[in-house]
Formats: sequence, structure tokens, C-alpha cells
Amino acid sequence: MKKFQNKYRIASARLQNWDYGSNAAYFITICSKNREHFFGEIENNEMALNAIGKLAEQYWIEIPKHFSFIELGNFVVMPNHVHGILIIDKIGGDPTTADTLQCVDTLQCNVSTTTNPTKPPIKNVQMAMISPKPGTISTIIRSYKSVVTKNARLIDVDFGWQSRFHDHIIRNDGEYQRISEYIFNNPANWQTDKFHRKKRRK
Repeated sequence: MKKFQNKYRIASARLQNWDYGSNAAYFITICSKNREHFFGEIENNEMALNAIGKLAEQYWIEIPKHFSFIELGNFVVMPNHVHGILIIDKIGGDPTTADTLQCVDTLQCNVSTTTNPTKPPIKNVQMAMISPKPGTISTIIRSYKSVVTKNARLIDVDFGWQSRFHDHIIRNDGEYQRISEYIFNNPANWQTDKFHRKKRRK
């Protein structure tokens, strides 16, 4: 079996059949609603986070605390989007569930990945089929977006995310390095970034 960095599997070219809970490195981009500048502004080629931007950064850093099989690569919170590398590395134990946590306003509380025997079974089979599966990138991002939204709306009631997010499976060391450098240099290259918008929040 081929490895990525001697540790992570390289994704199959048939992405429609790829298990997004599988060990790999994923480049994630999440944009704010209408690409509005909810997170701060670029000043002197560096990101100056506002209060919501600090929340977005804090909860991204905390992802591995709530999903123990996740490692973080480079990430950055930009004025209207978040870029980050999430590395799934499931070794031993139950690879499909996050750790059992005390529910105190955490990512895990917003999207539980464990079965709750006190809740009735899902009757709508179709909804069950399309819901994010435990231990997958979709589950993690949904959790992250949910907890940021909950707290950001205490600051700005209009805060929101775009409904979807972009993911890219990193295939080799060279690609990993290029994406890591792109993330690191994103603030300095903001004026030419495809997500750049001049319109700011009032």
C-alpha cells in the first residue's frame, strides 16, 4: 500500500468512491456567507483578526481535542474564508468516533459522533443516508462551522457560512508542501487571491 509521508494513504483517483473518513491529508476551504469580511482585515500583509476571527482560529486549533484522530497542518483565517489542512490518522481503537467528551460548548457537542441510546432511531432512511458519517471530514467541518456560528452570532447576528465547503485530497509530499506554503503566504498575497473582495463589514 502506498503511503503519504510514510504514514498516510494516498487517495484513489476515483474520488466519488473515496471514503472521506480514510487516513489522508485534506486541504479545506470554508467561506463566509457572501464572502463578507466577518473575520478581520489584512494589515501590512498580515491578518488582523477581529473577535469573530479569533473564535474561528480558536475552534480550528481545538479540533484535535475533540477528534483525537485529527492532526492539523498549516491553517489561516482570512477576512472571508478559512484555509487549513486536516490530517486523518486513525490508529487503533474505534476509528469512526471521536473521544467521549463532557458537553461544554465544544465542537463535539454540536455534532455528536456517538450513538445516543436515549434518542429514538432515525425513521427517515433517506436523511440517514445523506447525513455526514461519524469520523469523516464532513462531520468535523459541520461541527466546526456550528460552534463558530453559535458564538459568532453573539457578536454579529448576521454571521453565517456558505452552505458548502471545498476539500482537496493531498496526494503526495510535493503537493503537501505547495499547499502549506500557499496557506502560509495567503495574507501577503491577499490582493491577488481569488477570494479577495474589497467590500468590508460596516
